[in-house]
Amino acid sequence: MAQFKPKKIRTQKTSRRLNKVFTYAYLISLSIIIIYPLLITATSAFRAGNILAFDLKLTGPWTLNNFRRLFQETLYPQWYMNTLKVAITTMVIQVTAITLAGFAYSRYRFIGRKQSLKFFLIVQMVPTTAALTAFYVMALLIGGLDQHWFLIFVYIGGGIPMNTWLMKGYFDTVPLELDESARLDGAGHFRTFWQIILPLVRPMIAVQALWAFMSPFGEYLLARFLLRSPENYTVANGLQTFINNQRDQRVALFAAGAILIAVPIATLFFFLQKNFVSGLTAGGTKG
Repeated sequence: MAQFKPKKIRTQKTSRRLNKVFTYAYLISLSIIIIYPLLITATSAFRAGNILAFDLKLTGPWTLNNFRRLFQETLYPQWYMNTLKVAITTMVIQVTAITLAGFAYSRYRFIGRKQSLKFFLIVQMVPTTAALTAFYVMALLIGGLDQHWFLIFVYIGGGIPMNTWLMKGYFDTVPLELDESARLDGAGHFRTFWQIILPLVRPMIAVQALWAFMSPFGEYLLARFLLRSPENYTVANGLQTFINNQRDQRVALFAAGAILIAVPIATLFFFLQKNFVSGLTAGGTKG
């Protein structure tokens, strides 16, 4: 005897199947958007000869010659070291500044606190590129044109307003009772911050450090505007010189240089990733 399923059950099964189809279609589309450019860049970096344009050609011959030429025939090593210097300095100073500022705004009440937070919010609404002319004039006045320290100063200043808000929000999630307990045990302000609160906000510090480190590797406009000498370029500026000449495009060298950019960023990510997952739990245990 045949059994007929209720219409409602059949409708729910159809709905679940449609949801799965749309979910997989969405994920596959995202994967193509992310992987396809990376695959083109990777295959171009290992292609022999002077290719004229990026394309996804998976047949050989393959070679490491592009990487050798990159280090022997161009200023790429100098650009790479410049970028590492700018990125590491920016990361250390910016993370230190926003961590201290976020803690102060979260834990203390002082004159001008609300007004300064509103000011940070308003400043963040103005894109950094809108102040290019102001940065140029400032660089001329204080001798910062074509100097890495001035570019670092601009990167740090541009990242403080919004990131201070983010750090303050994360500090707000840490219960105030921990501060009070630490003070009852005799801990001062600095010890409470360093030994009690800081381990709990380690995940956000790790995220902020990664963002601050990545920014100089991908940022092009500010660096191009403020750095004039080819030997002072960052990697983004230097690689642009490989493809901005229509008559002499070195696409393979550009691709090889772009691939190497991922090395320090991936290294820092793997070094910090444990904090993304376990930092909050690890910081919650007090010895």
